[in-house]
Amino acid sequence: MTTTALSCGNVDIETRPTRTGLRWFELPAQPSRNEVDPVLAESEGRVVVHGTDADLAAVVLRLLRKNLLDELAVGYVPVGKSPAGELWSIPAGRFDQALDGAARATPLIRDDSGGVLLGLGTIDPITGQIYCDDRCVLHGSARSVEVFPDPGARALPEPTDDPLATQPAPATDGLVTRITHRGLLRRRRETACGRAVQASFEQATVHRDGVAHPRPLTRCAWYRHTRDLLLVRP
Repeated sequence: MTTTALSCGNVDIETRPTRTGLRWFELPAQPSRNEVDPVLAESEGRVVVHGTDADLAAVVLRLLRKNLLDELAVGYVPVGKSPAGELWSIPAGRFDQALDGAARATPLIRDDSGGVLLGLGTIDPITGQIYCDDRCVLHGSARSVEVFPDPGARALPEPTDDPLATQPAPATDGLVTRITHRGLLRRRRETACGRAVQASFEQATVHRDGVAHPRPLTRCAWYRHTRDLLLVRP
């Protein structure tokens, strides 16, 4: 079976391995659907992304849009500091793991702007309200809020099209919200786990996987998708 590997943003080509059945494609940073979709249409089994968390998110978004989450596993090779890599124990430059490691069901986080979150979403500073599911985790001001997939979340059950089968209960986990409060002597952190986060706040910049939203926002939401991502990780 052929493995498709995507080199995003002209990263160092000298470090890339070559082997039988491995096809490399050169794509720009944060590739668009017109650049990713034709490659995915010819892929099978596994797609490896060599780039940043934003590049990974761009490719996974196309898997979601093309209904390929169940068909293609995703290997990731970060090119540097990577919240997604740290979260899932994927070190930079580890092509062997991305190419040969086993894929595991991993919670896929979506947002209300039509994107996905693979590593870290942030708003800092923030003044407003934040709910994690039905729990209010912020009412007022904080130094920052961070949202990221929950490494301890349970895998979703296999979907079924059988109308007579017992339908699985909705997911109750999938993401973590971490609030860093201001303090006179030290910062205080509070975390909450759940399926969804909704935030309304005074105008602020929201970052998703290292990329700032193109305009300031006053509200945003993240939530777990109904299908897991097959991510190659330990």
